[in-house]
Amino acid sequence: MSVRLNPYLGFRSGAREALDFYHSVFHGQLTIGTFGEAGMSQDPADADKVMHGQLEGENGLLLMASDAPTGMETPSESTISLSLSGDDDEALTRYWNGLADGATIIEPLTKAPWGDTFGMLTDRFRVTWLVNISGSTS
Repeated sequence: MSVRLNPYLGFRSGAREALDFYHSVFHGQLTIGTFGEAGMSQDPADADKVMHGQLEGENGLLLMASDAPTGMETPSESTISLSLSGDDDEALTRYWNGLADGATIIEPLTKAPWGDTFGMLTDRFRVTWLVNISGSTS
């Protein structure tokens, strides 16, 4: 038996573009299903929106996302940050570099006071990412 916590990003629209971008960063297998394909689009404008997208990236990363159909409210009050951490300097630096494309850098990926390498950014889809490389010599 196992339990897994999976980040699930919600968008008004644009989930496909975001998932394609994250796929370019994390690689792996991307699957996308639309409201139209599932027969769940009440509004023709929703047919091509993402009902469920899932990226099974390298190193066991899993990220999911969807668009909101017409009439569904999306919260604007809450925020979420996603954290990538570990000791694989090469992989985590590569992820940072990919996510940084078009991002606002909050804290550059540099040596932190606690001894690790740390950086924080908000990507072009307004998702905030924290990257911590344990024991890194970067």
